[in-house]
Parts: sequence; C-alpha cells; structure tokens
Amino acid sequence: RVEEDNWIAGAELADSLGADIINSSLGYSTFDDSQMNHTFADMTGSKTRVTQGANMAFQKGILVVASAGNEATNSWKRIISPADGQNVLAVAAVDKSRVRAPFSSLGPAYGGAVKPNVAAMGWGTYLITSAGIPGNSSGTSFSSPVLAGMAACLLQANPYANAKQLKTAIEQSAHQFGKPDSLIGYGIPD
Repeated sequence: RVEEDNWIAGAELADSLGADIINSSLGYSTFDDSQMNHTFADMTGSKTRVTQGANMAFQKGILVVASAGNEATNSWKRIISPADGQNVLAVAAVDKSRVRAPFSSLGPAYGGAVKPNVAAMGWGTYLITSAGIPGNSSGTSFSSPVLAGMAACLLQANPYANAKQLKTAIEQSAHQFGKPDSLIGYGIPD
C-alpha cells in the first residue's frame, strides 16, 4: 500500500505547484501481498488511503479524474480506488460508437453511489504508442486523460469555476444524466 502513499505525496506536490486537475490513470484493489488487498467493502468513497487523499485534493480545489479500472473481465470486476472517491470523477471506457468497453470496471461504489461517473473514448483510442508511432490501444488509462483534457478545456473557458462546479457540469452534460447506470454512470459528457 506504499504506492497509495506515493500517490498522496504526488497529489500534495501537485497542490503545492497550483495544479487544477489531477489525472490518475492507475488505481488500487489487489497487491502482490494478498494481505494488503482491498475488498469491495473498502470501495465506500472514503475508506482507502488513496481515496482519502483524492477527496482531500478535491477539497483543496483540484478536480481529480481517475480511471475506473480495467477489471470487468477479471475476478475483481469493480471500480478501483481512488475512482470510488465521493469527490472523484471516475471514468469508464467506450469506443468511437459509444459502446462500453467490455473490460471497463463496473460500479456502483460500495453503498450504491454512482460509479463510474462518466465515460470517454478508451477502447481503440488513437494515440502515440510506446514505440513512438501512431496506433490504437485500449484501457481506462486512456479514457481518463481524454476526460481530464476535456475538463481542462472547460476550466480554460470558465476560469473562475471551482472543482465542484466542473465535476457537476461534466456529469450534468452527459447523455444519460437522468438515468445513470453502473456501466458508464451518467454517460458520455458533451
């Protein structure tokens, strides 16, 4: 769980440098040492250390955008922390046709909170590959930064908006805001 402490230290540094948005394309559920594993009951929105750190960053004015996780086809299946955070914008993955990626982690958070919150392109996403050439790849580690980039544009257009206003606007602009589900939450923001 020291990785969670490292995430918190990174968030503290981002805060000290004046960051407005944090993208977290990683998350935590199980560890090499199974005694450290989280359970679904830990995904309450405020229990794990990394989620507490993400919620605190939000309270300091930073919009935290987090990958929901790629666990739907694994035994874990559910969202991972810090995506469970009550103040975190958890992002599922969809393809260019708005179809949910089969690997994208499932919600809701433990206790029933809507998670993931929204969805963005993360299945067959066009990007620069690790080989340094254009190509496609898939994962919520791509949908989350796409959404974080959108949030940065929204903040640039509305420089006096705070993190809560940004999160609310993104959720409310999503295509299924009136009827969220546990697959893509409020849907794809506009």
